[in-house]
Amino acid sequence: MRAVCDIKRWCSLASVVIAACVCLSVVCSCVSSSAVKPGHTTQRPVHPELSSNDAQRLKYFFYEAVNQQTKGNFDAAFDLLSHCLTIDPHAAEVYFMQAAYYSELDNDSMALVCMERAAKLNPASDTYLERLAAALANTKQTDKAIKAYEQLYSNDRKRSDVLAYLLNLYNAQRNYPQLLNTIERIEQVDGSNEQTALSKMQVYALMGDKKAEFKVLKDLSESHPSDMNYHIMKGNWLLQNNRDDEALAEYELVLKEEPDNLSAKMSMIDYHRMTGADSLANDIQEQLLISPSTPSPTKLTLMRRVVSDNEAQGADSSQVIGLFKRMLSKPQKNSDMYELFAAYMTLKKMPKDSINHVLEQAMAISPDNAAVRMQLVQTAWDEKDFDRVISLCIPATQYNPEEMPFYYFLGMAYSQQDKRDEALDAFRRGVAQINEKSNKDIVSDFYAIMGDLLHEKGRIEEAFAAYDSSLQYKPDNVGSLNNYAYYLSEMDLDLEKAEQMSLRTIKAEPNNATFLDTYAWIMFKLERYEDAKNYIDQTLQNDSLPSSVLYEHAGDIYAMYGDIPKALEFWQKSADAGNNSKLLFRKIKQKRYIKK
Repeated sequence: MRAVCDIKRWCSLASVVIAACVCLSVVCSCVSSSAVKPGHTTQRPVHPELSSNDAQRLKYFFYEAVNQQTKGNFDAAFDLLSHCLTIDPHAAEVYFMQAAYYSELDNDSMALVCMERAAKLNPASDTYLERLAAALANTKQTDKAIKAYEQLYSNDRKRSDVLAYLLNLYNAQRNYPQLLNTIERIEQVDGSNEQTALSKMQVYALMGDKKAEFKVLKDLSESHPSDMNYHIMKGNWLLQNNRDDEALAEYELVLKEEPDNLSAKMSMIDYHRMTGADSLANDIQEQLLISPSTPSPTKLTLMRRVVSDNEAQGADSSQVIGLFKRMLSKPQKNSDMYELFAAYMTLKKMPKDSINHVLEQAMAISPDNAAVRMQLVQTAWDEKDFDRVISLCIPATQYNPEEMPFYYFLGMAYSQQDKRDEALDAFRRGVAQINEKSNKDIVSDFYAIMGDLLHEKGRIEEAFAAYDSSLQYKPDNVGSLNNYAYYLSEMDLDLEKAEQMSLRTIKAEPNNATFLDTYAWIMFKLERYEDAKNYIDQTLQNDSLPSSVLYEHAGDIYAMYGDIPKALEFWQKSADAGNNSKLLFRKIKQKRYIKK
């Protein structure tokens, strides 16, 4: 068996080795013993043909196999295990270890054969039997797996974990009698409890035995007379099985003992709905929604049900809105219901200012609720209310300092107001929050905008460093690539690098006029005037409203290409578009390109 030599990865076999070594130690001690005491069971059967000398040889080669495995020499270890079987073909511990090797080689059939041999040769070993049972279950050999697990259970009748495996296997077979039998065995080990009772009920339900199903629930309730939850469970079962009067009796019994029992009231809502008394159901429902003692999760569940039912029936939304308002007229412990109301209003396409009013109420209760605040920020941004964006984002950076989008909107709002220093400070504080979980696209955009701001302030080296950081996080950030490339070309710096970056942008967006203009200008700087002309033509074709800068670029390119009349035409268009540059007028007057 040389295939083991090809193994490049290996999982830890420590547990397998320990189990096998323990077995081997017992085996060798049994072989060296002159007799076995009456009634004593050895770890595995002793084979008379194995001499004391062979037992020692087996022990030596087996431990050497373990040693080679520990060193990572798996092929040598496997060969030594094979040699062990020439000494004793009945060595269960060797087959046990070989099974792990075959499993690592993805030879599941041989692994299973070895595991079966180990378990057969040493039937008293729960370790071998348990590994075999698991392997059989994993390979969907359900009957054999059941047999193995049943043997494990017979070896130790306190093992409820083994019974849990049997439950799954019998369930896969839809063997309901055995499922019930196994549940009863679990009860013998761990005692009866709600979970086992519910499991029995489920089995009886699958069998269609309603009488037996209800008896389990009735017995559970009678064994816990002071626990009202079981009466509610009985009532729910009765209601689902059209025994309405009996269900009502159970609920009334609970509410007599515990008038504020929330579960009973919830069940009463279902009872009234099923019996056609919707008005009574609505009354209880509203009481629960308005009551300050009703937990928030329960209120949300109820209100979602109200919304769902209203939508399904196509009813008037004003009823739902009215209920929301009555509920929210009472003091709220948290902002959950305001958020649900805002979501419903959005669903119903209600006015933005009405939705914002509800969101502001939510934020007043939970100022650290980033999701609510971000909705308000987004609305303010859409409305170009940059003062509002700033007033929302400044406290957000204190309540939620780890949320980078707030720094982004804060910086962008300042930028829209030409407050460059404040904008730059916002972005710097944003990138200070970067960690291994940060969204790389967002981080890249932060650095890209910082690069633009730093360039505007004339801090060129810092700007280029910011662009480098942007591209480190997102190499295909076309905004960074374009601006970085253009500013390099404007300064006649590293034009080859600029050309490569710009080329990537037009490959990504071949019809983007801004990117085409940048590439055309870099071609111009590289004195590749024909290429520059081709790309500036594409730029003009894709730009519905060319800027004065674009027209001047076109004029410069055509001039160096040798078409002065066309160059003059473009320069004049640049002037007509508002370009008052003295250099431009010199070009027009002298009818030639003039470098800055």
